[in-house]
Amino acid sequence: MELDETIITRAIVEEFSKVFLDYIDVDVALVGGGPANLVAAKYLGEAGLKTVLFEKKLSIGGGMWGGGMMFPRIVVQEDAKHILDDFGINYHEYEKGYYVASSIESVGKLICGATGAGVEIFNLIDVEDVMIRENDAVCGLVINWGPVSMARLHVDPLAIRAKVVIDGTGHDAGICSTVQRKIPGADIELGVIGEKPMWADVGEKILMDTTKEVYPGLIVTGMAANAVAGAPRMGPVFGGMMLSGKKAAEIAIEKLKQLKN
Repeated sequence: MELDETIITRAIVEEFSKVFLDYIDVDVALVGGGPANLVAAKYLGEAGLKTVLFEKKLSIGGGMWGGGMMFPRIVVQEDAKHILDDFGINYHEYEKGYYVASSIESVGKLICGATGAGVEIFNLIDVEDVMIRENDAVCGLVINWGPVSMARLHVDPLAIRAKVVIDGTGHDAGICSTVQRKIPGADIELGVIGEKPMWADVGEKILMDTTKEVYPGLIVTGMAANAVAGAPRMGPVFGGMMLSGKKAAEIAIEKLKQLKN
């Protein structure tokens, strides 16, 4: 068969445009493609919710790719081992309660788990603002191409509508910070304080408390949750991140049930 470059171009542009337009009005929009949001995405998709995830960088997976200091291994504690099983991630017990997995396999299977549940992922898209309407609730995102934001080009953005937004942007807590910056006096629960130094034991445990709806329509998860609350960072132990993602999905599912009633 003879390949025609114009057909290839048309296929890419038409198919992307079709999917993109289908996801400008969703149930849940996740910002940040790290492990917490990938876990949340799978459970949201399996619950039948129309879910989209935006990542400003080329690659999905956040800091999990590098394992610990570029040694491609992660540690997951006993409480979160069932999530490794849910995603089909291979692991072995290093010491009692400490499970080791490949960071590369983990990212790949987290992505497959999310997309396999029907979640649409768009990379190279940055979220530069939020939309807020009735009852001062977050109801959508303002998006632009990631390279446009990184190059600081003055290009007007587009917008999508979402019933719930989940901030999984890691250490920056980008969406929560935007709300706090753009709405003086915004009641972001506890405020965006910034994370404390590393203390894995405390950081992992408190993460289940800091994962919550911090502003109407805005849930925070993963390292962003601890950054908002001023809790310690955790390092290359990822059980808390995964459990936080699952909890964020559960909060979103319950909130959407309430909105329907």
